[in-house]
Amino acid sequence: MQKDPSLNVLGETLEPCSSDPMTGFFRDGHCNTCDADAGSHTVCAVMTAEFLAYSKYVGNDLSTPRLEFGFPGLNPGDKWCLCASRFLQAHDEGCAPKVYLNATHGRALEIIPLRILEEHTAT
Repeated sequence: MQKDPSLNVLGETLEPCSSDPMTGFFRDGHCNTCDADAGSHTVCAVMTAEFLAYSKYVGNDLSTPRLEFGFPGLNPGDKWCLCASRFLQAHDEGCAPKVYLNATHGRALEIIPLRILEEHTAT
């Protein structure tokens, strides 16, 4: 799998999202992506209890550890590369988490307008 260029939504070099827990489609700590990443795991977001509960409710339980897959489960405050469509869905439902634009891959813009990402910028 060939990674897309590592550029963020600002057109700059993509910064790391998290190595604890290790995140990203490639599990390289960055929200890198490629054509094989059907979910577009491109949005570097800070987990909240509200978002984790919402994600579980809509069928993607991110808080329960799945050790057989090397997944420790996420907690509020953890950073994680979210699927762009899930972030947009959470935005539409009023429970989107904060995001780091410098660590959000530019391909997220294929799904989410920049102005929406900017509304949720973490400081």
